[in-house]
Amino acid sequence: MNSSEESAVSAMSAGRSAMRMGPAELVQAAAMARRFYLEGKSKIQIAEEFGVSRFKVARVLETALERDLVRIEIRVPAELDAERSDALRARYGLRHAVVVESPTPTDEIEDSPDPENLGEVAADLLGELVTEGDVLGLAWGRSTIHMAAALDQLPPCTVVQLTGVYDAGTAERGSVEAVRRAAQVSGGEAHPIYAPMLLPDPATAAALRNQTGIARAFEYFDKVTVAAVSIGSWEPGISTVHDMLSDEERAHYASLGVAAEMSAHLFDAEGRRVGRDLGERCITVEADRLRRIPEVVAIAGGQRKAAAIDAVLRSGLVTSLVTDTAAADQLLVAGAPPRPALDRADPDGS
Repeated sequence: MNSSEESAVSAMSAGRSAMRMGPAELVQAAAMARRFYLEGKSKIQIAEEFGVSRFKVARVLETALERDLVRIEIRVPAELDAERSDALRARYGLRHAVVVESPTPTDEIEDSPDPENLGEVAADLLGELVTEGDVLGLAWGRSTIHMAAALDQLPPCTVVQLTGVYDAGTAERGSVEAVRRAAQVSGGEAHPIYAPMLLPDPATAAALRNQTGIARAFEYFDKVTVAAVSIGSWEPGISTVHDMLSDEERAHYASLGVAAEMSAHLFDAEGRRVGRDLGERCITVEADRLRRIPEVVAIAGGQRKAAAIDAVLRSGLVTSLVTDTAAADQLLVAGAPPRPALDRADPDGS
């Protein structure tokens, strides 16, 4: 048989194969698919077992998919939205983006802070990200407090508080308790900060930073490897810092174009820091130190926070995000693609 005849026979065989598969072909395809998809064998290993080329194995596996012998189903828990998560990660250049289903919309829920289920998912994410010997930093925020309460496992690590508390009188129910909870779960050391986040003036804030316990916590800031932070919009009930200021101060910072707040740092819509003088009055981790932390996970959701989340992601301070579908939908239709978060670049150029 010459080459042209061989080609004709091959073409006829291919045509018959395209029309239907015989029982031997079906059995072989099923066996190869089982080896590849269930047993994890390589195409080369399968080829050696069946005495065919790896190219033949590839064709058989492709045919098995086309003929519905193999069905590949990607399943994640119902509360997670894999498609939005991947789209959000790609858009902002994030290391991790996890989008959870928003609660059923009601007027009450729409006006509330972050959905509590964000904290539960963030707790699971921290369980993945934190490794033994890490230093975990927790900033003040309702979502980080919910996250700490939901923690059920963490490798042995040191836990440090990154900001003061909203009200020193509520420390047991806030950031301090969150740090203690995380340290208890991990079996590591806890370094809380027993001080308010916002002080009347820079001199009082400086004096507090020099107190032994607070100074010891600050010494750990440069050692933090994973941090969890919250994001607030510049409006009542959504930003604790906004709520701590006087009407005159709020108007002043609003005039600077503030769109978001994170750990007492203020940002405009492009992610540039504004109102830096506020930081001089606050007990909080500096923005430059945050930028050096390898993994910074922001936890924030809801339509009302979408613009604020966008602003903070543009700042380059955050590497990962846990949010909900309501915020994700707004973020995915926002303006021109921002600078990828993983560049960790400062929009101010400083």
